[in-house]
Amino acid sequence: MSDISQAFMRLVGIMATLRSPQGCPWDAEQTPETLRPYLVEETYEVLEAIDHGEPQAIREELGDLLLQVVFLSRLFEERREFDIGDVADAIADKLIRRHPHVFADAPERDLATLNLQWNRIKDQEKPSGDTPRPLLHGVPETLPALMRAAKLKGKAHRAGFDLPTADGSTGIIHTEVARLELTLGQPNQGAQEEAVGDLLLAVVDLARHLNIDAEDALRKRANHFAMRVEQVSQQLTHEGLTLQEVSSETLERLWAKTGAFAK
Repeated sequence: MSDISQAFMRLVGIMATLRSPQGCPWDAEQTPETLRPYLVEETYEVLEAIDHGEPQAIREELGDLLLQVVFLSRLFEERREFDIGDVADAIADKLIRRHPHVFADAPERDLATLNLQWNRIKDQEKPSGDTPRPLLHGVPETLPALMRAAKLKGKAHRAGFDLPTADGSTGIIHTEVARLELTLGQPNQGAQEEAVGDLLLAVVDLARHLNIDAEDALRKRANHFAMRVEQVSQQLTHEGLTLQEVSSETLERLWAKTGAFAK
């Protein structure tokens, strides 16, 4: 076996030992349901490591994420449902099937045509039956809200569902802002929540038109915001002050100062 194969099979073997009667009691009592939060957590830790651009950290976090895949596969192997080899074969088959321009000597095409081909092949993979799947089937409700909204919008667009608008995405955003402003003087929080949700949905749609990942964009800017808040806090501490003691003018000055070098 190659070094990669040996490394992977070593991990698979370690997991089998951990789940054995002579293994670890904690590992032995885990189920797919108990592992769900770890799978989500490890995914976000990979994203954070990528944001920081540290190869060693990325390698470590990818290892933790891979462990969850191997762990879950082991649980289903014990149930005689499938094993990690079936998982690897399934994704390998899918990649080959969805890339006929690479693996089946299909004519080379431009990126837009390849995207259409990808979606057509995905549609052909759906099991046949008397009951058609819902138009937006396959977008998990457990996704983060922004990510789910973007996927729903994209899937609707690819299916041909695009409401005509006179001003496009930015026009919808202006409309939703105006609608939100009308609710601010009302005691109806439900109307305000609905207006905020529609505004966020319009921003997600604009991001889709700009080929920007709304979830990723917000995460990066939230991190940027947190960094600047820390810089302001550190500056105040250096001056022997606290946030509660400074005027709004001082806070605005320090905030602007952090913006000059926190791009």
